[in-house]
Amino acid sequence: MRRSFFLNKQQLPFAYQASRPFFEQFNEWIGDVFYDLLPEAGMELRDEQIFMAFQLEKAFIDKEIMFAEAGVGTGKTIVYLLYAICYARYMRKPAIIACADESLIEQLVKKGGDIEKLSQILDFEMDVRLAKSKEQYLCLQKLDHARAHEDDEEFDQIHDELPSFVHSNETLQSYYHYGDRKEYAHLTNEQWEKIGWDSFQDCFVCDKRHRCGQTLSRDHYRKSTDLIVCSHDFYMDHIWTYDARKREGQLPLLPEASTIVFDEGHLLEIAAQKALTYKYRHDVLEELLTRLLENDVREEFAVLIEDLISQSLHVSQLLQTKSHVVEGSDRKEITVDSGILKEITILVTLIAKLEDEMVFESEMYTIDEYQLKIVEEHVDMIHHALKIFIQQSAITWVTDDEQGVTLVIMPRLVEDVLEEKVFQKKLPFIFTSATLSTNGSFEYLANSLGIKNYLSFSVESPFDYEEQMKIVGKSISKFADKYNYVKESLANTDGKGLILFPSYQELQRFKQAVFEDHSFQWPIYFEGDQEISGLINKFQVETNSVLCAVSLWEGLDIPGESLSNVTIWALPFPPNDPVFAAKRNSANDPFWDVDVPYMLLRLRQGIGRLIRTHHDKGIVSILDHSLETDARLFSAITNVLPVKLEKEL
Repeated sequence: MRRSFFLNKQQLPFAYQASRPFFEQFNEWIGDVFYDLLPEAGMELRDEQIFMAFQLEKAFIDKEIMFAEAGVGTGKTIVYLLYAICYARYMRKPAIIACADESLIEQLVKKGGDIEKLSQILDFEMDVRLAKSKEQYLCLQKLDHARAHEDDEEFDQIHDELPSFVHSNETLQSYYHYGDRKEYAHLTNEQWEKIGWDSFQDCFVCDKRHRCGQTLSRDHYRKSTDLIVCSHDFYMDHIWTYDARKREGQLPLLPEASTIVFDEGHLLEIAAQKALTYKYRHDVLEELLTRLLENDVREEFAVLIEDLISQSLHVSQLLQTKSHVVEGSDRKEITVDSGILKEITILVTLIAKLEDEMVFESEMYTIDEYQLKIVEEHVDMIHHALKIFIQQSAITWVTDDEQGVTLVIMPRLVEDVLEEKVFQKKLPFIFTSATLSTNGSFEYLANSLGIKNYLSFSVESPFDYEEQMKIVGKSISKFADKYNYVKESLANTDGKGLILFPSYQELQRFKQAVFEDHSFQWPIYFEGDQEISGLINKFQVETNSVLCAVSLWEGLDIPGESLSNVTIWALPFPPNDPVFAAKRNSANDPFWDVDVPYMLLRLRQGIGRLIRTHHDKGIVSILDHSLETDARLFSAITNVLPVKLEKEL
């Protein structure tokens, strides 16, 4: 007999009795959900999903870390949502669902997505709020700058369509959402970069911060009682800025949580590396220090600031001359020699002296205390980062664009930071993905995240891949041959294709070839031309279209005929950049210890985009010359594929 349900959103979705253990009652309810409620709603009864549900219980009871590897089609999202919502209500703290990127978030929260489906089936209202990454929001200061310096009418139109309260002193009566990247889906990534928030924006002294869409959103999602959905990047930014925000008297980016779920958890290390970085750019430092000169400061203090600005400019110019382009990467490698170490040491010495002088200057009360505090925070960060650079105990690189030269400094051992700042907390941490293990072991992932003790399980996909999928391996190296093969393959399925590229450079080359090919007959969409969720929607709606992407190896969920053909343009080995160069340098066998495990995980994910339901059918093509030239690699690949690889040589 089905147990009664309460509809009040402050209560659990089952008749909880305080006299009985919570998990005993929750376990009984989970059985009702999977054996009665979901099938009655037309959803399949999946043994793999039920197995996963009862495995997760161990992690929640003991508040442990769990690697939950569940094959495509298991229905893992429904499982972790059931646990997250009930545990959040029981603990009276929201659960955090951290997805690999913004497109995965959209898949989860979109109309008709898993959260809405579950809410309707259970007849149970959930308080679900999005915490999008800061880069996903419009920066009002950058918009003003773009309007003044860019010949683009789009920016004027965006300004004119802003809510009226942005330009007035109107009192906000209720939360108003605006400024989200998704609202400007028609903009290219290049256009968005000119008006979207970036890490060099000084929000603390921005006079528009209380009218900013990002700030308003933060105030809103913090009040969630059930689920907060964010990206891996945002969660790691929360961890990395937690102490600094506390020192500044601000709330952390995210509230205390009852549990953390990392969807596509094998990608968390990449987000950690991105978040745990320092960035130094001369023009930002100069602007901050120049503000101090606008106050009534001592002459010796002003001279010190001018010397520091001059040395900073010199170092910036030196970084530009000492860096060179790395093929296959948008990052530049730095040639570190005694000359550059000497000049950065001089800069560090000047910064240390400035920090001492700022203490004295603060006692003169001639500089606004809040403004001085912002400068102190930024200078302290640069000081710490440059000392790491001098000690050569970090991974460093340079980016050079229209905004200037940026030195990026990342600590080598992010796993140490994660172990201390994240995984020492006594919480249920759930990692879910179809690809968490390598050759049946979770050690590769656990070690990269600094995780010592964990629970784990694997459950296979319920799909009949032998009947539903064909995988073809084609040993091709020349671009023209690959291009012609892709056209021929798309002709066989009349479009309906996803082409996955390992880099933007290769995607752009393919894009140029399509534009020059007047016989290309299908609507085609390229990542970067618009906001990604908008492109995905167009691809899904236009049945015979083609989608080309670099970031959609994971999470893309397009069931049905619209996706019948997946092309792996080349084996997805890690990029040739300083981060992976450091990993390779510390490995006994760089290719087999670093490159191949990364590639195999990503390859499995890419192949997993094809079959999303029991009714899907299609073909996967893997185009890479090494399928013929490297027998050991070919064997490693075939061992992780769901069906036999048919070679077309």
